[in-house]
Amino acid sequence: KNLQNINDVFVSCSDTLSACRLRSKMLAKQLDHVDMEIEREEEAGNVAAVSRLQAMSSRLCTELETVKEQELRLALTQKQNLVELWQIETEQGKYNIFREQLQKYEEELQKQYQEEREVRIWKEKITALQAEGTRRTREKRKEEAQRECEERNKKLLEDAKRNHKKAVCFLKQSMARIHEKNAKEEVKAQEHMERRIQAVLSLKTSITSNRERLQTLQILNKAKALEAKKEEMKMREAILARGGNVIREIFLHKRRQENEKKKEAFRELQKSRKMEIVSRILQERASIHKQRKSQSPTKAVKPRVIFSCILKTFVLSPKSWHSPSSSLAGEGTALQGQSSENRAQDELWESGDEDTEKDKSLLVPEFPGLWSWEYDLHKVPKAEDPTRLAVRAMRKQMAEKKMETLQAGVLHKQTVPGQGHKGCAFHSKPSCIHFKDFDVGQTYKKKIVLTNASYSVNSCRLVGISEWLKDFISVHFDPPGKMSSGMSCEFLVTFKPMINEGLEGAVMFMAQTGPFSVPLKCTVKTCILALDKELIDFGSLVVGETISRTISLTNSGALGTTFK
Repeated sequence: KNLQNINDVFVSCSDTLSACRLRSKMLAKQLDHVDMEIEREEEAGNVAAVSRLQAMSSRLCTELETVKEQELRLALTQKQNLVELWQIETEQGKYNIFREQLQKYEEELQKQYQEEREVRIWKEKITALQAEGTRRTREKRKEEAQRECEERNKKLLEDAKRNHKKAVCFLKQSMARIHEKNAKEEVKAQEHMERRIQAVLSLKTSITSNRERLQTLQILNKAKALEAKKEEMKMREAILARGGNVIREIFLHKRRQENEKKKEAFRELQKSRKMEIVSRILQERASIHKQRKSQSPTKAVKPRVIFSCILKTFVLSPKSWHSPSSSLAGEGTALQGQSSENRAQDELWESGDEDTEKDKSLLVPEFPGLWSWEYDLHKVPKAEDPTRLAVRAMRKQMAEKKMETLQAGVLHKQTVPGQGHKGCAFHSKPSCIHFKDFDVGQTYKKKIVLTNASYSVNSCRLVGISEWLKDFISVHFDPPGKMSSGMSCEFLVTFKPMINEGLEGAVMFMAQTGPFSVPLKCTVKTCILALDKELIDFGSLVVGETISRTISLTNSGALGTTFK
């Protein structure tokens, strides 16, 4: 409907534009005619006619200017309508692709249903023919039995009746088994049909939900972009009103925002490091508590007295001091740093004092013998500030990440609000480049299509092919530059076999999101023999009946062979 409306507007604008152009030409001719009349009247000396003609010429000039302005406006609107028409046609082309894919899926599903229906009808015909054959054989046997009964004596007649009864019993059993088998097959077919219908319905619902989600994401992106543009315009106006440099101020504003984000990340990292330090101290306290319970009380009298004295000196002196267990374990963390760390560690030591007062058992150090050393607590060297350690570790991690990105190439993660792209950024059609059943000395070419499957603009370039394929494979690829999501490009692969051997490798590319490759395979001519049946099933038989089955041996390869 929008396309039809724009077409109508475009046609009406073109009609009015042509009318305006005709009107301007006519006014120009009238103006020339009036000028000639003015010259003629001036030569004749007729002042009244000259003034009247001059007024007419001024009126024609104003009218001509208005017509030209209207012509310019109509031309501008016509161009705008033409641009909108092109945009709508491109969007309609995108949706037509999805509609054609859906129609193809529905046609394939209908074909599959038709094939299953034909197979089921064929099976039913075979069973009907088998039943008809059994009925005819039974009738023949009845006739033969009757003739034999008439010729033979009563004893043979009784034997024939007894055999007839046995045959009827066997036939009933076989018919019952056939009916049960048919009923099971029908139930299975109905269940399979229901599963297929549910799969199709789920596919339709998923397609509609994905389409709605894509529309909402596009609307959100547009709204965010408009808000950012509005803020930037307001900032520009404010800077211009102050008389400052717009480009410099905007650049500094962006740098400030980036620095704020980095500061927030650093604060979160610093908090996590502080929590790690506190958790390590808690773990050390728990390990000390376990060792205190496990050691014998007689061997731990002296360490407990020394440890209690150390705790008292720590509470009384405001100077920094290393945790004995942490220094012995090689953690290298200090107790004097941030205020939150001091508070947590003070609480830990106070709780340790309470535990030692409550529990009458003796405290044993982590390494027995080290507590008996005599040294001044105030001469212990100061450790580095944990904040400096955290900053140093974060800088080291950032430098390692930058080195990795520089070595692997510039990689950009493709994301949209609410989800991120996973997997390969480009999809190839076909997914594998396969040259099969080739002849030595011939030349084979294949055209491959690469489609941008990421969420934003992306580009790719050819890196090369596998080393062992360079003598036989050549790739022609013109880089298309940046491609929008869903756009595709082509490259040509040429294969010139020189040896009769199979080859495998890949064609390697590099995109903004990382490297990817398209597998390549070359297979020689082979013979592929296959039977159409894995099991020869003769089904239910009657005694004395003869049934034959046909087995087909097929060579689906390109190379002939013999068999026995």
